[in-house]
Amino acid sequence: MTARHDGDTWDLASSVGATATMAAAVRAMATRADPSLIDDRFAEPLVRAVGVDVLTRLASGEAVPGDLVEQVWIDVAKVRTKFYDEFFAEAGLTQAVILAAGLDSRAYRLPWPAGTVVYELDRPQVLEFKTRTLAGLGAEPTADRRVVAADLREDWPAALRAAGFDPARPTAWSAEGLLGYLPPEAQDRLLDTITELSAPGSRVATESRPNQRPGDEEKTREGLNRISGRWREESFDTDMARLRYYGERHEAGPYLAGLGWVVQGETVRALLAAHGLASLGDDDLRTGDVRYVSGVLPRS
Repeated sequence: MTARHDGDTWDLASSVGATATMAAAVRAMATRADPSLIDDRFAEPLVRAVGVDVLTRLASGEAVPGDLVEQVWIDVAKVRTKFYDEFFAEAGLTQAVILAAGLDSRAYRLPWPAGTVVYELDRPQVLEFKTRTLAGLGAEPTADRRVVAADLREDWPAALRAAGFDPARPTAWSAEGLLGYLPPEAQDRLLDTITELSAPGSRVATESRPNQRPGDEEKTREGLNRISGRWREESFDTDMARLRYYGERHEAGPYLAGLGWVVQGETVRALLAAHGLASLGDDDLRTGDVRYVSGVLPRS
């Protein structure tokens, strides 16, 4: 697998697209383990439809996680999914945008307020696959779901407007599990653009990774290489260390605050503790120090 580069492409079984399928597989495992925290009933059938054997077996419970998916990552999926579910519920807004939607099924499973329009933005193949697969299951959106077939490296705001997005209305934005797969300057552009498209009263949710310490990048690569090695033993070749962009970048939380958002958040470690789940400890990837943040753009 080659490293990320400008203009690279993927589907849900390869490159960065496979991470969406892996995340859905972990959500399926988390749903089966603790439906009181997460209830993503569409995760398993979506993973099965993608057709990666080991992910299908994990999502369906036919295979045990073992060393492939440590319990802590299943627990992280529980608190992460709950964080974003609650973000949209508490926002109470009738216009929402899910960036890099992947296999996210919130437009089908959350109880949206009447009249809500949910825009799902991702690559055309991803959106077409999800729409077709969920239709085949007889699933119907619980809001006015509108697909926006666009790459975040393109003029996605124009595509969003063409689908009916109204920048004069307050919007609830999510950028879940996305920022690390963008170059640092593209991350800033994304957050700048979200702000430019947001009316007062809008809300945003994403992850804010702490600034790197000396040696962090190498530790991250080593950790991801170990994980990838386990997957390769199951005939699933995903070189995770090559999928991310490295180098210094702004922390999303403080950056959003600098753009005028009033931001709050909790670390992954704190959220795990709040739900009585096992602590990450001092893991190599510093995942426990990542903050799930939400912000509101004040009304004048």
